Amino acid sequence: MRVILAVVLLVGALALLFVLVAWLAERRLERLAAPYLAADPAALPDVEVALVLGAAPIGPEGGPNRYLEYRLDAAAALWRAGKVKYLLASGDRRGGGYDEPTAMRAGLIARGVPASAIYRDFAGVRTRDSVLRAGSVYGQRRLIVVSQGFHAARAVFLARQEGIETWGLEARDVTRAYSIFTELRRYPSALRAYYDVWFDTPPRHAGPAIAIGVDPPN
Repeated sequence: MRVILAVVLLVGALALLFVLVAWLAERRLERLAAPYLAADPAALPDVEVALVLGAAPIGPEGGPNRYLEYRLDAAAALWRAGKVKYLLASGDRRGGGYDEPTAMRAGLIARGVPASAIYRDFAGVRTRDSVLRAGSVYGQRRLIVVSQGFHAARAVFLARQEGIETWGLEARDVTRAYSIFTELRRYPSALRAYYDVWFDTPPRHAGPAIAIGVDPPN
């Protein structure tokens, strides 16, 4: 019985330690990114390209995913403000009809952004992949990342660790989070961001170079 109790206490202590470390990692990451984040496009510098981070087009309630819809609203506002010339919609395309970048492009066009200003990255399966590919495949060394604040902060941290001069436009957040997973995963994701930086995790997919503004949008 004592052995079982000791094991339970040890597992509980390790779980609490993991939660504490993840929380501290997320707080530190947000502090490092804070000087480069803004909710108003006017507060950001002019760059060539904005990286719009993807999400599932359909939310858990069965309708449009509000996280993604608000990101598209912010990206279109950024483009209309003349802060960027092109938008790089980066997300996952798993097959079977699941295609984040194409849904993002359709949403941006519906918001008045011309198709000629939208490029799609189908291999943005993680935030780090989207950031690294923006540099290695699409040749960008200055970026504005568009997502909710907690997500944009992580992307800015990852990009700047790779030497990409990056700012973040904070899209409207979902005030009543309908996905507890989305809200809670920011903490282990922050730990994963540090791991990826420390161990130089490569993107899952490489690809031929694409020159935004030169090569035609895909």
